[in-house]
Parts: sequence; structure tokens; C-alpha cells
Amino acid sequence: MTSSATSTGACDGAFAATRWTLVVAAGQEDAAPAMRALAELCQSYWRPLYAYVRRRGCSPEEAQDLTQEFFARLLAKNYLAGVDRAKGRFRSFLLASLKHFLANEWDRARTLKRGGGRPVVALDALSSEERARIEPADNLSPDKAFERQWALTLLDQALARLRAEYTGDGRGEQFDLLRQFIGADEGESYAAIGEKCGMSEGAVKVAVHRLRRRYRDVLREEIAQTVTRREEIDEEIRSLFAAFQ
Repeated sequence: MTSSATSTGACDGAFAATRWTLVVAAGQEDAAPAMRALAELCQSYWRPLYAYVRRRGCSPEEAQDLTQEFFARLLAKNYLAGVDRAKGRFRSFLLASLKHFLANEWDRARTLKRGGGRPVVALDALSSEERARIEPADNLSPDKAFERQWALTLLDQALARLRAEYTGDGRGEQFDLLRQFIGADEGESYAAIGEKCGMSEGAVKVAVHRLRRRYRDVLREEIAQTVTRREEIDEEIRSLFAAFQ
């Protein structure tokens, strides 16, 4: 398999090495790099699928077992042949594959017996905060719940990456004080934050501006991992914000 930009016909050089374009480029080949990339994506985005299954009426335990079983099937079988090379967004592929899986397996779904050489995606335990925002507490449809949780997952991943960058530069405490301003100028005043971290009010304003700019960049980088074309990034961002309406 080649990971060059020309291998997909849909990707430019900037997307040649992203996880999803590796999967799309693999097509029907049993390429180990593509399967690793798919496993990494599944690891990151299992919560939206769990949210979808929960909205279909499953208990938390059943939803987690079905999500785990779905990933085991996805990684064990040649689902890559179903990817539309022209417009294969990971979000669309994943939800369509899950719906197909549930249509075939719903009545005879059972708890996944781990082992036996089957690839398994390790599902992280949900924190109480995460569970509260995933569990059906409103009238969202399964599809809408999936879209909203997908958007929340992207935002969370971008925030986690950004915090890791700041912490790596020895600015973890500054990040924790400034993160409240990523979305809007709410909370403490710039002057109050400046007193806490030994900065002038003007310096705090500059730091907030840089933080917001870097957050936007990181978010775009995260989205780029799930699409095949540059122009789809802005489309995904619009879908992201539409999920909260």
C-alpha cells in the first residue's frame, strides 16, 4: 500500500498521512497500517456510537457490549471495501456501518466474549460527567445524539491536546486559568487572572487570543483526521456547531 496523495484520488498532500486517509487508501487490501489507523480512530470515537445505541433503547451494559462487538466485527472483517473513496468521511462511514450491524444483529446480540484472537478496541470507562451527558435525558433522536456526542468528542480531544501542549511547555497552570475564555469572555476578569499568574491585563488578553487561535488550529487538525479532502473540514465544523442547535 502507498500513502501518497495520489493513492486515493481525493486527498492532497496535506492529508496523505492522516489516519482516515490511510484507511480509505487501503481499500480492499488487508493493510496493517490502515487497520491500525482504523483501530485508533475507533478508540477515539466510540462514545458517539455508544450514545446512538443507548438512544435505541439499550441499557448501559448492553450498549457497551454492542459497541464493543461492533468494533470487533469492524476490525475482523473487510469493511474497508465499503468506504466511498470520493467522499468517505469517517463519521458517515462509522454510523452507516453501525446501523447495518444493528439491523443484522439486534435480535441475537450478546455480550462479547473477549479473546480468541479477535481484535478488540478497549473502551475507556465513562466518568460520571461523561455518562451524564451521554445518557438519554432529553428527546434527542439516536442520530442527533450521535451527532452531538461526536461534536463533544472532537471538542474534548482538541482541548486535551491543547492542554498537553501547554503542560509540555511548563504552562499547565496558565492553561487551567485561561481555558474559561476559549469559548467566550465569561468568568473572571482578565485583571483578576493576571494577578493570579503574574501577568498584566494586556498580557492576559494576548495570551487568550493566542489560546483561542491555537484551539481553532488544533480542532481543525483533529477534524482533518476524519475526512479525505481539505474542503470538508469547514463542512464538518458547520456540522459540529449544528449538532448543538
